[in-house]
Amino acid sequence: MLPKPRADLVANTWDYENQPLVKATGFREYDARWLFGPDINLLGVQALGLGLGTLIHDMGQKRIVVAHDYRFYSLSIKQALTLGLVAAGCEVLDIGLAVSPMAYFAQFDLDAPCVAMVTASHNENGWTGVKMGAQRPLTFGPDEMGRLKDIVLGARWAQRPGGSLAHIAGVAERYIADAVSRTSIKRPLKVVCACGNGTAAAFAPDALRRMGVAVVVEMDCELDWTFPRYNPNPEDAVMLHAMSQAVREFGADLALGFDGDGDRCGVVDDEGEEIFADKIGLMLARDLSSLHKDATFVVDVKSTGLFATDEVLRANGATTVYWKTGHSYIKRKTAELGALAGFEKSGHFFFNPPIGRGYDDGIVAAAAILAMLDRNPDRKLSDLKKALPVAYTSLTMSPHCPDEEKYGVVDGVVAEYTALRDADGTILGRKIADLITVNGVRVALEDGSWVLVRASSNKPEIVVVVESTRSDDDMRALFHQEVKPRLARRPQIGAYNQEI
Repeated sequence: MLPKPRADLVANTWDYENQPLVKATGFREYDARWLFGPDINLLGVQALGLGLGTLIHDMGQKRIVVAHDYRFYSLSIKQALTLGLVAAGCEVLDIGLAVSPMAYFAQFDLDAPCVAMVTASHNENGWTGVKMGAQRPLTFGPDEMGRLKDIVLGARWAQRPGGSLAHIAGVAERYIADAVSRTSIKRPLKVVCACGNGTAAAFAPDALRRMGVAVVVEMDCELDWTFPRYNPNPEDAVMLHAMSQAVREFGADLALGFDGDGDRCGVVDDEGEEIFADKIGLMLARDLSSLHKDATFVVDVKSTGLFATDEVLRANGATTVYWKTGHSYIKRKTAELGALAGFEKSGHFFFNPPIGRGYDDGIVAAAAILAMLDRNPDRKLSDLKKALPVAYTSLTMSPHCPDEEKYGVVDGVVAEYTALRDADGTILGRKIADLITVNGVRVALEDGSWVLVRASSNKPEIVVVVESTRSDDDMRALFHQEVKPRLARRPQIGAYNQEI
């Protein structure tokens, strides 16, 4: 029997090689993320598999798809996870190297209720993790993650006979064929496909060509787990700037960028301008609401406030619901409401039938964007962007904050903004019109501008976004004169990953 996991093991010791290391901080709100080595070892991953197998048995399931992303350690982690799942009596279907949406697709393709995708997503090298689900197309939320944490850390797993492992071929081809079936482009387009040398590089260029893209310009589409140019994260300024440069160099109609596990899509227009995913979501919502009257859309609290005021959405009878940031939260809310689509500023797009299957998929999102352009043959992507109301939205900025401190920090910020509102205080001369506190705090000002402070769900960071309805300078002032000084008063706050 595997020993109870410990949190105090150190590499290059006898105990590290013979006992499971699992630090509690790796169990996030809706998936699991650890630094491989100092936070979890292979025996710890095996313990995770035993715990996950026990949990899904408790949920009345045993058939589970497993897959891994393209990092040098991901295969070994998947194999350790599989050992635990088999010991727990699970029927494991291994589809090999995959993007996360391919693993979600395999749940439908192979009639498997459960999934465990070994991926650190867009996190830097050194990180690993698992995205899990037991009710397609949904992934775990805080309840399931809390139960899993209790089982694993308490060694409350149950070994069962009857476990098995099968290696399944052909899923990748069926996944691409299914994604390609979502659109067939007649308009001749030149598209930069940016993959940051991550897992999507094995699939996205082929998928775009098969959708009918006339010219696919491959950018960093060689698999390379060292990520030599930049981290595959289309919300990161470095990747977006590289995409922008490629659009200008090749005279492309747009660039589509995919993150490390292929469930997110970033966009640069024909003028080389970066379009944040919430604005792309608004463009898609305008387009789709004209085809599907009275549609409902779900957006996360990091997204632009324009969804709530857009005249085109109002004319088409569309309804928009703001909800918690996080792929699991938006996915669940989109399913719960029967929404046509859900959008996250980070680049997660969720499309329910007839457009998609409900899970986040960067390639299906690319198909939806290309289909929108095909339906507007006389307009460039920059034209569709310029037709939107004006709002000046910042990058997503994340100062370091320890996992054990970040929620307390955010609670303190929420209390400060609540007190400021109750005292009729102002921010840069504007009264607070509303506080949305479903996920940290989004402070809406009387002119429609807003600031957001929340705890990251998967890294030791605070997340900051600001938006101004006035000007780019005002947007920067909201950050530099309001949010940054407020956070800087707290000693737990460290350096930012990027700033405006």
